[in-house]
Amino acid sequence: MKYGFTQKVMGLIAVTMLFAISSAGAQLAPGSMDVHWNEGSPDCRTNPQPPIQVHSYNTRTFILRENPCLTAEAPFLYLLIGSKKALLIDTGDVADPKQMPVAQTVMALLPEVDQKKIALTVVHTHGHLDHRLGDAQFQNLANVEVVPTDLDHVKKYFGFSDWPNGVAQVDLGDRVVDVIPTPGHYPSHVSYYDRETGLFFSGDFFLPGRLIIEDAAADLASANRLAAFVRDRPVSYVLGGHLELDTNGELQFGSHYHPREGVLQLTKKDLLGFPAVIGSFNGFYSQSGVFVMYNQTRLLLAIGFVLLIGVVGLAMLLRWFWRRRRMRQVAPASLRPL
Repeated sequence: MKYGFTQKVMGLIAVTMLFAISSAGAQLAPGSMDVHWNEGSPDCRTNPQPPIQVHSYNTRTFILRENPCLTAEAPFLYLLIGSKKALLIDTGDVADPKQMPVAQTVMALLPEVDQKKIALTVVHTHGHLDHRLGDAQFQNLANVEVVPTDLDHVKKYFGFSDWPNGVAQVDLGDRVVDVIPTPGHYPSHVSYYDRETGLFFSGDFFLPGRLIIEDAAADLASANRLAAFVRDRPVSYVLGGHLELDTNGELQFGSHYHPREGVLQLTKKDLLGFPAVIGSFNGFYSQSGVFVMYNQTRLLLAIGFVLLIGVVGLAMLLRWFWRRRRMRQVAPASLRPL
C-alpha cells in the first residue's frame, strides 16, 4: 500500500513530536560548578576558616566541602533533595559538631513540609572514617535515618541480592538516584547516579588524585560496571570524595593548605576510559594522567621490608664494629697496630 503525501507529512510530524517529547524527558536539571573551594591556610591558628563551604549546584542539589584547616582530608559531601525526602552522601571527617556542624548545616538546607523538615536518609560511598565520622551528629535527630557502612547493612538497605551485581534505586519523590556497587577501594563501596541532574558521585573509587586499590580485580570489575552503566546515560559531571591535585597536576594531600587547586569534576569520557586506566595498574604503584594508583597494603609492606633490611644491616655493622674493637682490646701488645 502506498502512502499519499498527506500521510507522509502526518507521519513525519508524529515522529518529530515523539523525538521532541523524548528529548525533553531526557533533559537534565541544570546546575553550576563555578566555584572556588576554600584553600585552608598556611597558618590556620592565625587565620580562622569557616568549617564548611556550601555550594548550591542548583536549588535542590548542594555540595559541601569540609575546610582543610579542620581536616587535611577536606572531603566532599553531597545533599540531594526530592519532594518527599532528601539524601546525604557521606558525613565527613570530623565528629565534633562544635568544630564541624555538619548536621546543623544540612538540616538548615532542608525544606519544610507541614511545618516539619522533610525526611533525611544519610548514606555513604564507603566506610573509611573520613567519610562517616559525622554520623553521630545525625543519630538522634527526628525523621533522620543513618545507614551503616558495613557490607551486610549496605546490601540489606539497598536490596542487593547478588552483590556486586545489580543496580538499586532510592526514590526521593520526583527524583530517583541509582546506586551501583563499586568495591575495590573498599569492600562495600557504592557510587550514586542522580537521574535529575546527571551528576555521578564516585566517592574514593574515582577522583583526581590518589586511588588506593586494595583489590585490583574487584576494582577493574567495578570500573567496567560503571562504564557499562553510564554508556547510554547523560552525565553532567563525575564528582569524587576528595580533590587532591593542584592546577599543575601535583598532589596536595596531607596538608591544611591547598593553594591553586584544580577542578573537582571529571567527565563521562574519563569514566568510560577508566577500565583501561585500572587495567594498566601494576599492582603496586603506578600513575596514569590524574590518577595515582597504589595498593596501600603492599606499599606499606615494601616500606617495612626496606626499613627491616636497613635495621638488620645497621645491626650487622654495629656487631662487626664491636667485635673488631674487642679484638683490639684482647690482642697482645706486640700484635696491636703502632
